[in-house]
Amino acid sequence: MDAQSRGRADEIDPADQWVLNPRTGNYELRLDRSGAQGQPPAGTPRRRPAPRGAAPSSRGAAPSARGAVPSSRGAAAASPKAPSTAPSPAVPGPRRGDGPPGRRTGRPRKGGGGGSRRRRVLVIGGGTLAFLLVGGSLAGYLYYDHLNGNLRVTDVGDAGTGGFKKDQPINILVIGTDKRSGAGNEGYGDSGSVGHADTTILFHVSKDRSNATALSIPRDLITNIPACPTKQPDGSMKTIPGQKGTRFNTSLGQEGRDPGCTMRTVKELTGITVDHFMMVDFNAVKVLSTAVGGVPVCVEKPVDDKDSKLKLDAGEHRLQGEDALAFVRTRHAFGNESDLDRIKTQQQFLGSMMREMKSKETLTSPKKFFSLAEAATKSLAVDSGIGSIDKLTKLAGELKDMNLKNVTFTTLPVLDNPNEPAGKKATVVLNPAQADPLLQMIRGDVSLTEVEKKEQAAKDAADADAKAKQDALLQGPRAAARDVRVDIYNGGGPSGSASTTLTWLQNTKGVAKAGNQGNAPAKLEATQLEYAPNQADQARALAEMMGLPGSALKMGSADAAPRTPMKLTLGADFKGPGISMTAPQKAPEDIQRVEADKAICAK
Repeated sequence: MDAQSRGRADEIDPADQWVLNPRTGNYELRLDRSGAQGQPPAGTPRRRPAPRGAAPSSRGAAPSARGAVPSSRGAAAASPKAPSTAPSPAVPGPRRGDGPPGRRTGRPRKGGGGGSRRRRVLVIGGGTLAFLLVGGSLAGYLYYDHLNGNLRVTDVGDAGTGGFKKDQPINILVIGTDKRSGAGNEGYGDSGSVGHADTTILFHVSKDRSNATALSIPRDLITNIPACPTKQPDGSMKTIPGQKGTRFNTSLGQEGRDPGCTMRTVKELTGITVDHFMMVDFNAVKVLSTAVGGVPVCVEKPVDDKDSKLKLDAGEHRLQGEDALAFVRTRHAFGNESDLDRIKTQQQFLGSMMREMKSKETLTSPKKFFSLAEAATKSLAVDSGIGSIDKLTKLAGELKDMNLKNVTFTTLPVLDNPNEPAGKKATVVLNPAQADPLLQMIRGDVSLTEVEKKEQAAKDAADADAKAKQDALLQGPRAAARDVRVDIYNGGGPSGSASTTLTWLQNTKGVAKAGNQGNAPAKLEATQLEYAPNQADQARALAEMMGLPGSALKMGSADAAPRTPMKLTLGADFKGPGISMTAPQKAPEDIQRVEADKAICAK
């Protein structure tokens, strides 16, 4: 029986079975003695085989939390429990080399004792953004069947892309629900509620995996929720009607909406298609913060919030369990006691949790690793596209090399709702002046993080060269508007985009020789203008009118016949005629942001 099976059979935390042997200085796996694994009688010559189930150790280093062969669910029940005797207090368990006489010494594996490769354990699929980031930096064994059984999986249909792609940015929606599930959570959230999208973070990972932006979406934001096809428990589909001018947090739970509805709402709100979702409840903060031994936080002034029951002196603290949950839920301890200030506190807490999970103390502690894997997967609900430990492992592998200094938290810019009376402001609305350029940056995969120039020099040079070649297409003479001929297709823009663009070009830009060709035969993510070499002047003129980047221009190899129109296909990035599709290269002034690698005191 391996360590995992033994721990389940005896109701013992298997992580506790790794002990330090004072005679060797190594961590070793302590199993109860049985006929197969007993100590030799006194006087028997000691041989040096490798005990079955024992993890290979490296001198002076702790082993992984799973040195034993991964178990499968039900292994404890399937294997009869052998009689055992308590180990002697003087000996913490079978030392490496102890065992029955007559067995040959185990042959060391190629490359030595396993060292750094085995010291780290893969614990993928965390219940928060923090655990997702940390998971990909680890390597080792997974007890797949057990962790798979912890996951809750929801089929959201076509609300997402169905799966992230290695050569494309990744967008993950992390949802914290206020549903009162889990022991001890009866006093939180709304009594009897099925839960709301209480905390929502859109986590955008860049195409080159060097940086990420975590965009918090205020729960009290007034927005439109689109119609949402939802899979019912009996397997049938039900379309839940859309709702205009309502709180964002009602995109989940209310009227039977599932996380796919929140994904669709985010796409309509931001123009960003979400690949996957991860959802957690109150328990996630409690169990994950406890699993890592507490999360360091700092407060500038004493806190005594009777609602959240958070009571802290000014200064630094290490919070876990109920205290950690109270810290991220308090609305009256910091700032102007609004949900927007609570978002800042949550961002600071998540950044600190990321740092704690990636710290040496967590990476080298078998008990912390084991607890983290259990806590994370038990707290997590995901879509079917990442609905297994294997899929989560692949996702986390995409993030393994990301440095926390290149992860930036920010909040979707909002304003007080002008339709509410002064002094009774309860909701917010989008602030287009700041939100539009910020969302353009995310859609354009532009980092908010100021990455060191030397780390980006080679990539920037290559990108600049490619961009220069594309931008060169925009340089040169431009045809008069009356000479521009173009057929317009809608290949992914809002409904009616071809028609509205035609009207706009004819009435405001004087492009009389334009035509509406309806829907394109295929969908495009990015708007595209196809033209012949002898139409370059027309293409430059139209690109300037439409605000098209150089990358949107696709020049053919042969000249076109006279009076042949160019072909403009409006992609999913098209927001409306006259709205530039070129992402800004600098974030708007005064937007709120928190860097994940910096510790900040809550104010």
